[in-house]
Amino acid sequence: MSALYSHLVSELRRTFVQPDSGRDHDDAFVPCLLRSLGQADAMKSESPILGSLESLDFAKARTRRMSDHPLSLERVTEHVVEHLSGMFISGHPRAQINVAPSPTIPSIIGGLLPSLYNPNLVSDESSQRMAVAEIEAASIAADLVGYDAQRSGGVFTFGGTGTTLYGVKIGLEKSCPGTMHKGVRETSRIVCSECAHYAARTVAGWLGMGFDSIADVPTDESSEMRTCLLESMCRDLLKRGEKLAAIIATLGTTDAFGLDDLHEIVAVRDRLVDEFALDYVPHIHADAVIGWAWAVFNDYDFDKNPLEFPGRTLRALTGIHRRVRHLGLADSIGIDFHKTGFAPYVSSLFLVRDKADLARIAQPAASMPYLFKAANYHPGQFTLETSRPGGGALAALANLLLFGKNGMRAVLGHLVTMAETLRERLKAYSGVQVLNCGNFGPVTLFRVYPAGVDATSFAVRERRDPACRDKVREYNAYNRRIFEVIQAEAIQGRGVAISFTDCHRETDYGDPIVALKSYIMSPFSEVRHIELLVESIEKARKAAGDASAQL
Repeated sequence: MSALYSHLVSELRRTFVQPDSGRDHDDAFVPCLLRSLGQADAMKSESPILGSLESLDFAKARTRRMSDHPLSLERVTEHVVEHLSGMFISGHPRAQINVAPSPTIPSIIGGLLPSLYNPNLVSDESSQRMAVAEIEAASIAADLVGYDAQRSGGVFTFGGTGTTLYGVKIGLEKSCPGTMHKGVRETSRIVCSECAHYAARTVAGWLGMGFDSIADVPTDESSEMRTCLLESMCRDLLKRGEKLAAIIATLGTTDAFGLDDLHEIVAVRDRLVDEFALDYVPHIHADAVIGWAWAVFNDYDFDKNPLEFPGRTLRALTGIHRRVRHLGLADSIGIDFHKTGFAPYVSSLFLVRDKADLARIAQPAASMPYLFKAANYHPGQFTLETSRPGGGALAALANLLLFGKNGMRAVLGHLVTMAETLRERLKAYSGVQVLNCGNFGPVTLFRVYPAGVDATSFAVRERRDPACRDKVREYNAYNRRIFEVIQAEAIQGRGVAISFTDCHRETDYGDPIVALKSYIMSPFSEVRHIELLVESIEKARKAAGDASAQL
């Protein structure tokens, strides 16, 4: 009679992907996967969420403990699927909540298959052709943004914050050589716009530079860095003997899709290097995790317009292109395929123009005696992570192959067309003010005012006149109520879910200005969904007490 543990092992074997291709090949996995997909699909409805939205009981979750005995495969997978309830469906045309992924089928498969066989991109000896996939995806992306694909290098990492971390770390080694070995010994600064992603502060804290090392450059009304102030601020820092570890240019801010003038930022950096006779060149990192995708238009003929984009869309795409076309000037770039690349989380690529820069953050192979015994591609020597899954790289490669330039152009053009349609629709009414009308991406920030308020004139006044402080706070609360009503309608399947920002920007006297945000990322979005959102705003205004409000 066999021991009990042997019986348990025998039973549990069917819960693993089978290692061979025999008669019983994956006879449990495939049906289980299909059943799980069916259960998740059954949670869909007119609402842009899976299942229902319910209160999250974290206290109960903390009481969960591991049982003594195994649960059946079926019960476990049912329990797993249940945890999808309440999730927004990112590809739903009624979900305009953020720059969230609407993953393609090939990218989902690209993310799934590596999880079956567990490649580790620390080295090609543990990842084989998955390592090739990483190089292929990085090379395609490098060529798109204007890098020399042979000279550049890239690695997939844990998110947009990771790409910024790599860029700043390399910049720190350039400005303060030896930091990797001896730590931060000099006062070094990270310079970015006031609208840059807070990841810059995260990176400063985690690298030991401190939050106070961030120098925020004011932005203009389009959320673009004021390069004249960049130059004067950097000059003042250098005069004080401080180092410039990195200058971060944001190509697509999270809220308003602001696009920094990278060409001028590089020119400012180069002038300062000459003026101060610096013995290093401050590193410029382009945080293009959102805006990178528009690089597919770098060789598009806007005059002939072969894809026949409408005039309004063409104008918007040209406006984005004027900034994104300079990405190749940056020393490094952050790219998120799980944003405007339509891949599942997480698929972030850090690109460096000169792969020799990666040696600045490398460790000797001798310090890792249990790795790198064979093959010849060993990014684990310079990556922060030792364990790097292959799903992000393969998902990204899948979509680069799937779309081609014209496919990506078509999808991005469609999203911009829908956003332009919404902006034009909202600008036609006195009670709504579009806050980022000078930007051309798929995101629309807008602010709603009570009936009788001239939104166009008051939106300017409230930013500048301290006498408006009480009204600003009143209208901030009003917009929160509008948002809550819109979301409640959307959850019931009667409207469109959007997002909300607690601070689009500050007034000149220091108060936050809140805004509603529509981020159109679904390829299924149509004009009828724009009209549905406008109707939701009208209903929300009436619910907020504006009986006469009408859009």
